[in-house]
Amino acid sequence: MNPDRHTQFLIRKEKILQVAEKLLLENNQEMTLDELVAELDIAKGTLYKHFRSKNELLLELIIQNEKEILKISENYNTDVKEYAPRYMLYHLTSPSRTILLHQLEEHLTMTESKLKHLFDELYAIRQQRIISLKEMTEKYLKSQNYDMSIRDYLSYIWSLTYGAALLLNSSYYQRSIGSREKLINLYVNQALSLPTQKVQIDLKDFQMDQP
Repeated sequence: MNPDRHTQFLIRKEKILQVAEKLLLENNQEMTLDELVAELDIAKGTLYKHFRSKNELLLELIIQNEKEILKISENYNTDVKEYAPRYMLYHLTSPSRTILLHQLEEHLTMTESKLKHLFDELYAIRQQRIISLKEMTEKYLKSQNYDMSIRDYLSYIWSLTYGAALLLNSSYYQRSIGSREKLINLYVNQALSLPTQKVQIDLKDFQMDQP
């Protein structure tokens, strides 16, 4: 493939992913390949030159997003107070996309067994992100005198972010949210506000009786 054709190939692949994401967001995570090629005005054979199946396309969409998150981690990996807001805002400025990609990944993890190479690529990118944040996060946790693993702290930020995305995307809570900006700031500050005095909770004391 000559350079010009290769560039065109990559541009078309990017366009396919963009339109696929748009259709998924517009149609409550539902999309057929027939709908996709109709929207793109291309032949289905052209689509299959880029993606051999719908699941492969969806995983590529998730991987593309993960690469964008990695860029944030590599560009702002010296100060948690710089990194956390950028990471969280990336997700919270488009909460529907955040929810979509997470739920697609959960579904594919449970149902797709033939795309191990793409799952391996996805997990390798995430591991690279953790490595890029290791020194910064370790320094921050020590400064807070907080005994938590780097992976657990980054998972904590993710759980706050995803919870905020669910709230911001909820049609029910839209009616009661006062200021989206204030709410997002609250979540960001929560991610950076680790309590200096930790309370040890015995989870067994809070388990519900099993039927």
